[in-house]
Amino acid sequence: MRLKILLPVSILAVGLLVLFLIFYPPTISADLSLSTSPEGISRGEYLVTAGGCVSCHKGDEDSQTLSGGHGLATDFGTFYAPNITPDRETGIGDWQARDFIAALKHGRTPSGSFYFPAFPYRAYGGLTDQEALDIGSYLMSLAPINNYVGDPETPFWLSRWAVAGWNIMAEIAEPQAQAFEEAAVARGAYLARNLGHCGECHTPRNSLGIPDYSNEYAGAELGEEVIEPIDGEAMSDWTLDNFDLFLLLGLKPNGEFVGGDMNDVIEHNTSKLTDADRAALAAYFTRHNVAVI
Repeated sequence: MRLKILLPVSILAVGLLVLFLIFYPPTISADLSLSTSPEGISRGEYLVTAGGCVSCHKGDEDSQTLSGGHGLATDFGTFYAPNITPDRETGIGDWQARDFIAALKHGRTPSGSFYFPAFPYRAYGGLTDQEALDIGSYLMSLAPINNYVGDPETPFWLSRWAVAGWNIMAEIAEPQAQAFEEAAVARGAYLARNLGHCGECHTPRNSLGIPDYSNEYAGAELGEEVIEPIDGEAMSDWTLDNFDLFLLLGLKPNGEFVGGDMNDVIEHNTSKLTDADRAALAAYFTRHNVAVI
């Protein structure tokens, strides 16, 4: 009789422990602070640029601000890029230093809920805590813009709390990060796979929206848009100089200019990289024999 009672109680206890571990917010020090120094803000500005934040978060009403509103159509609904200016009513004006680490590296909102993975927090998880704080320092230095952005338009069965389980499955599916001996290639890999989060668009996904890492950068579909493959086969005829020029101007080796949303990526992101970082991306793309970007 005792065994019959203990068994379901044990199962319940294990279940509760698993739920606790899934939903418990990440441990982040409350003693962290954002920088107001020109150096910290400047570092954050570059990270925001290199991280592709402008392409998504630029304001629909004023493209010179990061007041958001851009809609990203996916198979799981339409997600609107939020206002990331320090407006207290409609933006991030009430955020603390730890909120930037929680959001960028763990996909958690200041209230402890979950961001939908349309926000590429899994890629940004490769940032250091200091980089996340530098990004926060820059964003909080901007002029606040009052611009309300609506909630995502998702099917009834998709809630923010369901993302907790998705995160676990995505973590299991993701292979261990590869190390590179050549410094330029290693830097390029970081820019491509983490800060620039290129695979978020260019890698196909399964029915649950989890990237198919066995076909990394093999091309994908995003809503009605077809994203070109940029894997090893697709890039086989590109040289380092070809790719560097592409990142700067959007010019392909065949003389054609890139189209679609990649125009924004070139204009607001890759064309503003330092020469060294563009060269690092080009080195990674053209010297490494696996899928790139």
